[in-house]
Formats: sequence, structure tokens, C-alpha cells
Amino acid sequence: IAFAGKKKNVQVISCKVSGIGYFSILEKKQAGETLSKEEQQSFAKMVKRMDVICAYASEHDVAIYWDAEESWVQDEIDILVDECMAKYNKEKAIIFNTYQLYRKDKLAHLKEAFALANKNSYFLGAKLVRGAYIEKENEWASENGKASVIHSNKKAVDKDFNEGLKFCLENISQISVCVASHNEESNLLAAQLMKDLGIANNHPHVSFSQLYGMGDFITFNLANQGYNAVKYVPFGPVKEVIPYLIRRAQENSSVDGQMSRELSMLQKELKRRAV
Repeated sequence: IAFAGKKKNVQVISCKVSGIGYFSILEKKQAGETLSKEEQQSFAKMVKRMDVICAYASEHDVAIYWDAEESWVQDEIDILVDECMAKYNKEKAIIFNTYQLYRKDKLAHLKEAFALANKNSYFLGAKLVRGAYIEKENEWASENGKASVIHSNKKAVDKDFNEGLKFCLENISQISVCVASHNEESNLLAAQLMKDLGIANNHPHVSFSQLYGMGDFITFNLANQGYNAVKYVPFGPVKEVIPYLIRRAQENSSVDGQMSRELSMLQKELKRRAV
């Protein structure tokens, strides 16, 4: 955060709640299980760490994107992030929650979060993604005898993502939204909606983000047109980062023709530079 605060081109960092506390405690708390005294103390420390991070981010004017995680801990994460937004988003969106719109319930939750923000007079920070744990979510639901929270087909996911995008842009005075997608059509839709709604390309409440090395043609074209476009750079232990990147690649491969299109663009550019 201190580094980003000194760099005008690094305006946001991402964090995982489970990275500063125990996943197992979040899971127990969401399941309604009683925490031991030691677990209660550990949970309190995690909440304190979140607050310290958010306070420091607010002080240095750096936004924090709290990542979405598995559905069996996400409700607890949502509660914690909403509390941080209520405290630090009074003047602008510094704290963002991540909404995985491949979940059947997340479009409604996005709207509920906005209503809560309006009621308590703070800005909603919303990072919109499709989602990254399809197989894991479905396996967990099957093993636990529960219905999957994931939409049954991609068409329904796309519909909710685009509706969530439209909702945020229609309420742009009170919502700051990050369009975190490698889907070309969704990014084009966002640009068109902004034009239709009279939202400037460089409006401070709208940003676009793609992973470093993925969807570069989307990021660079958006940046070239004056949109707030950034590259998302994950870092950490190899055993954590590689599975993360593999999931992103699998996610992107579901977008018809996108990976082959990126490859053909790279090949074309290599040929051009070789001349």
C-alpha cells in the first residue's frame, strides 16, 4: 500500500481475507458452529488486520479489492467487507467487494449491497467477475448434499454479469465499479453503456482490469481510448499462484475463440516485427 501510494499508476491492490486469517474459522462461523475461545481470539485478530489494512489504504488513497472466495465462507467475508465499506467509503470508494456473478444469488446480493450502502450513506465498491471455482463449488455441493450455487449454463452467467454491469453503471454516482473480465463482449458492452449513459471514458468510478499476460488486446485498446484500464498482477508463493493462473486460463478457454484469437494476434505481431 505504501508503494502504491507513491505511484500514480498503481491505484489499487487486492487481498484475500483467508490470507490474513484461518479459512477453517470462516467456514465454522458461516456454518453456525460455536468457536472455541482460541478461535474467537483468532477471528478477532483477523478482523483487526482487515481494519488496519483498510485504514492504511484510506490514509494513502489506495483502493483495496477484497477477493471473492468459496461460497461456504463468502457470506462471512461479505459481512466483514460491508463493515469496512461502511467505515471507510464515506467520501469515495476505497474498499471494494468482489461479486462472482456465476453464482445464482450474486446479482440480487449486489443490489442488496447497494441498498445497504444507500441506507448507511457510503459508496459501494464493486468488482465484477464471473467466477473461478466452478468445479470446486459443484463438487462441494455434491459431497454435502446441497444444491450448487452456480448457474447451470454460461448463458445465464453472461446474463447476470451484463445485468450487474448495467446496474452499476446506471447508479454510477454512488457506485465505483471495476469490470474485471477477459470477455470481449462484456467489455464492449460496458463501453457502449457508458456512451449511452453519458459517462466519460475516464470517469473515476469506472475501471477495467485484465490479468497481466491475458486479454492484453482488450486492456491496451481500452487504455488507448482513454478508459481507466489496468493490468492485474498476482504474486506470491508459486504453489499458490500457479493454480490461480491455471484457473484463469481455464476460465478464459470457455470464451469461444478468444484464446485462439489472442494467439493469432501474437503471431501476426511477431511477423510484423520480424519484417
